[in-house]
Formats: sequence, structure tokens, C-alpha cells
Amino acid sequence: MAISRSENMRRIRGKDTKPEIIVRSILRSLGYPGYRLHRTDLPGAPDIAYIGRRKAIIVNGCFWHGHNCKKGSRKPKSNEDYWLSKISRNKKRDYVNYIALSNLGWRILVVWECELKEKDQLTTRLRDFLG
Repeated sequence: MAISRSENMRRIRGKDTKPEIIVRSILRSLGYPGYRLHRTDLPGAPDIAYIGRRKAIIVNGCFWHGHNCKKGSRKPKSNEDYWLSKISRNKKRDYVNYIALSNLGWRILVVWECELKEKDQLTTRLRDFLG
């Protein structure tokens, strides 16, 4: 039985996504526990925040945030105007939030969904960012 598009969209999570959980697992394996999740008191509610270090890690889905990879640059098959407009708004909102976090003295690392395929490279990026 096929599910409707709206039912499918309702199932897509905004928090505790599989990519976020993978990043958190890598952070724990590197010995960097103690992060806080989705801090609504910070601009954009970063996915992972190290309060004392003033470092935020944001895990973005390539399609939803318009990454320039294969998955992020594909066009929606239906309702194209709506989705392209939504992705554009997401990118603008992300930019505003990154500037606001930076202005508060925070350093930001954006991890893209496509980067999860190369765990060794991602592990190095996370270690360098937090070390």
C-alpha cells in the first residue's frame, strides 16, 4: 500500500535524525561527550552545542538545505515551485542563524548528510573542530 506524499512528509523528523545520531556517536567515540542538543536559547537551535567551548555543530540534510552535492542539487519531481522556494528560505534562514551565532562568539561546523559516507574524513573534521 502506497502512502501519500503528505503522510510521507509528516514522517520526516526535524530532531534526532539518523545523520545527527551518527555524528553524536562519532563525538562520543572521540571522547567529546557533554554536548547539549537543540538549544532553543541559541540562534537556529544548533543540533549539537558545546556551551563552554562556544562551538556548535549543525547537521543538515542535503536536499532540505540546498547543498551543492548530487542529492542537494536534484530538483523535486512534483510541486517544484513550492519546494525550490522552501529550500531557498531554508538557506537564507541558515545564513542568518550562522551570522547571529558568530556574532555571539560561537564557532560553527556544518556537517552535510552526504559527508557521513566518509566517516574517517568526518571524524578528522570533528576532532579538528573540537580539538
